[in-house]
Amino acid sequence: MNQIGIDETELTNARVVLADQVLHGAVAMAGGVITDIGPASHRGTDLNGDYLIPGLVELHTDHLETHYAPRPKVRWNPVAAVQAHDAQIAASGITTVFDAIRVGIDEHADMRMEELRILADAVTAGVTAGRLRAEHLIHLRCEVSAPDCLESFEAIMDHPLVRLASLMDHAPGQRQFASPDAYKIYYQGKLKMSDQALAEFIARRSFESSTYADKHRLALAELSASRGIALASHDDATRAHVEEAKRLGIRIAEFPTTFEAAEASRAAGMAILMGGPNVVRGGSHSGNVSARDLAAAGLLDILSSDYIPFSMLQSAFCLAGEVPGISLPQAINMVTKNPADAAGLSDRGEIAIGKRADLVHLRIEDGIPIVLTVWRQGRRVI
Repeated sequence: MNQIGIDETELTNARVVLADQVLHGAVAMAGGVITDIGPASHRGTDLNGDYLIPGLVELHTDHLETHYAPRPKVRWNPVAAVQAHDAQIAASGITTVFDAIRVGIDEHADMRMEELRILADAVTAGVTAGRLRAEHLIHLRCEVSAPDCLESFEAIMDHPLVRLASLMDHAPGQRQFASPDAYKIYYQGKLKMSDQALAEFIARRSFESSTYADKHRLALAELSASRGIALASHDDATRAHVEEAKRLGIRIAEFPTTFEAAEASRAAGMAILMGGPNVVRGGSHSGNVSARDLAAAGLLDILSSDYIPFSMLQSAFCLAGEVPGISLPQAINMVTKNPADAAGLSDRGEIAIGKRADLVHLRIEDGIPIVLTVWRQGRRVI
């Protein structure tokens, strides 16, 4: 470790998780980037042998909408919703987050198309004012079977924070809901419908999927390619799904539901993303393939928090501690370097000289990683 500079901060006596090893040492940062990595010294801030990892990069969280619409027909102030969401994200060790905003509304959704822009603008206001702890970008999760999906996408696709879009279809009998029973349990429980109302809902959603899904996928892929928006598929279940995704230029396979789809995604060169809750719970809530099983088979690249922000960090340590063959650096890469690379963010995601000083200081207590301090671009935010 070189002599510490005037404007440099050094963090020492840490278990530093690099991309390929864990080093007992120190990390220095200045000007928002990492300037040196070396042996522990007596200078700087003593981390008491705790872990120092890169800031997490989250590609898919549905969490922002739950702050804005916490109950049916309830709307929170969008600026306050973004601030609350940001605080929880940062406290979970996430320094870069792609906030997922839905595109494509069915008649039972408790959201309106114009509210997409309200949320996006609230995020932008926080970014512009410099009051957000994490760096926020926007992920458009596009329900391709919804009649208004393309119209909604076109209304927001040129927003400066939009960097990622996922193409999804939650119609019954396919993908996430290949099982009719799973579909019935989920939607009847969520929407409180009678059996007759559910049957009508299923028929309508099936019709909409067959009418709109294919043409919307193609149009959205073309619009995204022309704007440099990265594309993800969602809930692929078959080789045919993956082959279609490959033809559309998709780079990320979100939540494949079967081994078949995951293996095809790997062969197609896609980064495979699964949810942290799946890892922590030991399986999918929909009865789909286990993320742990995919990890053990070498078919998992990225972990996302999905609906629980802290699950990203928790699931990484679960994999490293409980799945044979997965080291701690490999598991941490799944929440840092790998998602950064998949999203084209080459300036972050690992502790390396010249990379952004996005860092998380944590320790393990009762088997849970406890976040103590978070820096984004060298500035302490937690």
